[in-house]
Amino acid sequence: MEYISIILIALGLSIDSFAVSVSCGLNSKVLKMVNIIKAALIFGLLQALMTIIGWSVGLGFKKYITGMDHWIAFTLLAIIGIKMIVESFAKNEGEDKKCDLKFSTLIILGIATSIDALAVGISFAFLNIPIINAALIIGAVTILFSSIGFVAGNKVGHLFEKGIEIFGGLVLIGIGAKILIEHLGLI
Repeated sequence: MEYISIILIALGLSIDSFAVSVSCGLNSKVLKMVNIIKAALIFGLLQALMTIIGWSVGLGFKKYITGMDHWIAFTLLAIIGIKMIVESFAKNEGEDKKCDLKFSTLIILGIATSIDALAVGISFAFLNIPIINAALIIGAVTILFSSIGFVAGNKVGHLFEKGIEIFGGLVLIGIGAKILIEHLGLI
């Protein structure tokens, strides 16, 4: 898998962290760089860590499902993408993921927003993706997007949140389809 696909996966995975960061920004009366950095680092590090954990779990199962690895990667990415799209429509107007910027709250939110990275890590194990590079890219993109989300939330709120979640879901589905098509030899 080339780096552009990993970057696109990272963008899709970072959408939940972006949305939570928008909420953090909305709840912050004054933008403090320390709060932006703290939230972004926690979200990015947990995304990277969950990807590595998923990859480790996937390695344990790899020998049993090698012939179907592309189907599993496609299914996991498609499920995550569809889940993101459905959740974007299921939210009520004004509904928000609360963020009070306490360390314990940020850890809980970081874990909640990185569960999808666990599934992606599993698919990376089946596809022989170099996990350190992938986890670093996923973590870095999440840190960047969480920082942007924090500032954007403070400045403009939720104007584009639903559209961004739909786009992220479509990107993950598209990458899953690309993996499947390549492994089936259709391109």
